[in-house]
Amino acid sequence: MTWQPFYVGDGTPRDVDLGEPPPWRTFPRQAVHRQFQPPSGLVGAVNAALALRRPLLITGPAGSGKSTVIEQVAAELKLGEVLRWHITSRSTLTDALYRYDALGRIHAQRLDGPGGSDDITPFLQLGPLGTALLPGPRPRALLIDEIDKGDLDLPSDLLDVLERGEFEIPELARYRETEVLVREWGSAERSWVERGRVQCGAFPFIVMTSNGERDFPPAFLRRCIRYVMPLPTAETLLRIVDAHLGIDGDAGSSPQVYALVTEFVARVAEGQTLAIDQLLNAVHLLTGGSAPGGEETQEVMNLVLRELSRA
Repeated sequence: MTWQPFYVGDGTPRDVDLGEPPPWRTFPRQAVHRQFQPPSGLVGAVNAALALRRPLLITGPAGSGKSTVIEQVAAELKLGEVLRWHITSRSTLTDALYRYDALGRIHAQRLDGPGGSDDITPFLQLGPLGTALLPGPRPRALLIDEIDKGDLDLPSDLLDVLERGEFEIPELARYRETEVLVREWGSAERSWVERGRVQCGAFPFIVMTSNGERDFPPAFLRRCIRYVMPLPTAETLLRIVDAHLGIDGDAGSSPQVYALVTEFVARVAEGQTLAIDQLLNAVHLLTGGSAPGGEETQEVMNLVLRELSRA
């Protein structure tokens, strides 16, 4: 946790040691399931979703830890690597179930000429939701991130799949082979699909996140376990800071950290939009022996704790 003037601004080339990055900015990215501190009520909501085989819809502001929940659940319950579907305005249910490169197949057929291979498998891949629905002895973990960013019809499109736990790939339903090996999402693994139908054996553990920017249809909401992330408290944030940074084993014993946390809580209570990782950035930069001092402290604070709802 050091602040160093790496860049001076005089245009003179120099050898500079950039030091160690913050723990959450090391690559390849490391899972943070050990550092996550579930707020009150979240453990019960997760267990209800698991017991009822229902998706968990978590609503809260950006940076409040919504998408980290599933990493901790998947690690504790040994559900394997988390599958991720990041929603945009162009996201469709079909893309989440499977991808078919029809143009690529046509091009390959032209190159092979008459009598060439007509194998469909190189041009098919299951999407994140399709992979989560593959039959298996244990459920998979699937994150559907920022579902409120999708098309208005997307939640309704999901209803049938979430209820039935199955879907059909039309291109395989009419393919000459009864069983086909199809690539899974995010890996080189392949799974058998029979007659174009994928049906789960164990319903996946699904976490859907929402920033609360829109309402969802009642038919969709009744199929979910819903949880709203509470406003952070100083006690909760001190535990989070300690879990990520381990400041002398007790973040609350540091006056600098306590001052940063209490100011953060006060600003959020006033309605300002701030993310927890901003607080971690501030603590990382503004504590320790090489932390900036004087006017520079406020300048750094203004940089890393700038409200998110403003440009």
